[in-house]
Amino acid sequence: MAICVFQNETVRIVIWLLTITIINCDLFQPTEFISIDCGSTSNYSDPRTGLEWISDNGIMNHGKSVEVKNPDGKWMQYRRRRDFPIDSKKYCYNLSTKERRRYIVRATFQYGSLENEDSFPKFKLYLDATKWSTVTILDASRIYVKEMIIRAPSSSIDVCICCATTGSPFISTVELRPLNLSMYATDYEDSFFLKLAARVNFGAPTEDALRYPDDPYDRIWDSDLVKRQNFLVGVAPGTVRINTSKNIDIQTREYPPVKVMQTAVVGNGGTLSYRLNLEDFPANARAYAYFAEIEDLGANETRKFKLLMDPYMSDYSNAVVNIAENANGSYRLYEPSYMNVSLDFVLSFSFVKTRDSTQGPLLNAIEISKYLKIESKTDSHDVAVLNAFRSMSTGVLGQMKEVILVSQLSGNGALSGENLKGEIPSEINNMEELTELWLDGNFLTGHYLISHLVNLKIVHLENNKLSGSLPKYLGSSLLTSTKPSNAYSIARGWHFVDDGISYYISFSELEEATKNFSKKIGKGSFGTVYYGQMKDGKEVAVKIMADSSSSLTQQFVTEVSLLSRIHHRNLVPLIGFCEEEHQNILVYEYMHNGTLRDHLHGSDNQKRLDWLTRLQIAEDAAKECKNRINLEIAEVAIQCVQQRAVSRPKMQEVILAIQEAIKIEKGSDANQKLSGNGSSKAQSSRKTLLTSFLEIESPDLSSGCLVPAAR
Repeated sequence: MAICVFQNETVRIVIWLLTITIINCDLFQPTEFISIDCGSTSNYSDPRTGLEWISDNGIMNHGKSVEVKNPDGKWMQYRRRRDFPIDSKKYCYNLSTKERRRYIVRATFQYGSLENEDSFPKFKLYLDATKWSTVTILDASRIYVKEMIIRAPSSSIDVCICCATTGSPFISTVELRPLNLSMYATDYEDSFFLKLAARVNFGAPTEDALRYPDDPYDRIWDSDLVKRQNFLVGVAPGTVRINTSKNIDIQTREYPPVKVMQTAVVGNGGTLSYRLNLEDFPANARAYAYFAEIEDLGANETRKFKLLMDPYMSDYSNAVVNIAENANGSYRLYEPSYMNVSLDFVLSFSFVKTRDSTQGPLLNAIEISKYLKIESKTDSHDVAVLNAFRSMSTGVLGQMKEVILVSQLSGNGALSGENLKGEIPSEINNMEELTELWLDGNFLTGHYLISHLVNLKIVHLENNKLSGSLPKYLGSSLLTSTKPSNAYSIARGWHFVDDGISYYISFSELEEATKNFSKKIGKGSFGTVYYGQMKDGKEVAVKIMADSSSSLTQQFVTEVSLLSRIHHRNLVPLIGFCEEEHQNILVYEYMHNGTLRDHLHGSDNQKRLDWLTRLQIAEDAAKECKNRINLEIAEVAIQCVQQRAVSRPKMQEVILAIQEAIKIEKGSDANQKLSGNGSSKAQSSRKTLLTSFLEIESPDLSSGCLVPAAR
């Protein structure tokens, strides 16, 4: 019987040794690692780790290599960075993977110095089509690490930078690390990535993070000694640090490094407590705790404790942890994990010893990862379209990989200015879910081949040589080869309007901005105007059309079409429009100084002026009308505030008059002084202004300003 036990134990030891051999000699060969130093001018071997790093010079053709001011002296990877253009394109690194194998994907960012910078960098990070994170650099000297654990959905993945809100988008490193067997497997990995929120080594001897070669998978274990805002604060009194040089049996699924398990914190006061912020939470998460009894307890000594969380969670707080018992002995790993737990932005947790425990709670390490929903990657139809576009390019686009092209088109501004020559590929009609198409600034010829793209919201085709008519669902046939194609926005496919700088804004956005249209600030023949504030803080005036009669609908289309193109210092900018919920809505920039009517008719609390002063103001204003456009616009403005509705022009007439005035200003004589024959025109216009003011019959004509004022 003893021999049999010995044989079984021998077999177990042999299997264990074989496992260790496989782990150390096969699965963790650093040759499987992909390590890209973004902005580096050459390849090199890192003397600290022995890992081989490659330059992205032959990988990334966009952006520029920039020397980092005040780089981190410990790591060669942060001497340079790659800066990308400030636009809305995606710039991607393509990494080869084995489908359905799990990997750590990591991107790091160190800016170096914000000295002489207008603003800190803030931009988006994507993995394939999934938004990974918004990178915000608040401390230029800090290395920001973004990491995910994924099961590769295909034979390659893309790490992409795009869409800077402030500053320039940039990146320091891109890393890919294969994992072993079932490490970090979840029930949800077909639909969710695991985005790392925290990985902490408790009891660490220094502030330095622990990684390869101490961790053969090159996970980064942050030291609990690191001082960072809202990172591991609220430490309980009586917390002490312990360590051991003895080997730890780490044979569990996640294989935490031995060096991590050789250190710990102990709550000699009976409690271990910490608080830390979790980025992009509240969310559902996968959480791991790592325990190993690394003290030699006496025969009558025990270490038992419970987990307490704020808010209280009974499912996780009832279980008692007895490390030596749970791990079948000391110096062995016990790894409880929580497959799906809902956590708040601020995580507060404590381990509290039980009444029958002689020793305080112990903790070696934790890991917390957020479940991040995977967004679908572009399908094969889209890839075919982009390959067709690539064949049309004589520039950098023609050299780009298929998957990078896919990422570009899925972002805003996809193929603008890419030196495309020829006709629009007919395959583009297979991309039926496309909502934005940006092909401006190329050399495209032929007809508009977009007849099946019924979901388009924004189309940019300007600065090409396209001809013919647009599809009927866009609401207009237009443009021949004699005129360059323009940029267009389509609101729900009902009307075709020239985009200019105005954009389609959803009804729900306007409801939120106006707090359900609660603050009315004006009313006219067109409709009612409400005050609102968009998410970016911009104040707006939201004008809702009174009814949907054909005449007013045409007026709406005309106003959007013309005001999208007309920009003048004396005109309130049109910044957007909406056609939803049977409503036609225009969105203007909000003017704090009130309306022209307010200035002409005044309000009850304004100081009233005598007639002599009013006439003097009008005369002085008329004398300042030195340019023909000022006279034209002033006359139109005066007509708009006549007391009788029949005397006021329609909006179409106003816009056409303003458009004509701007054409005059752009003419060869637009900037000439009114002299000679022009003097009679000036005198006539001044007389018209004075007459118009006198004809406005109102008891409130004593306001403080009688002429249209430029904003």
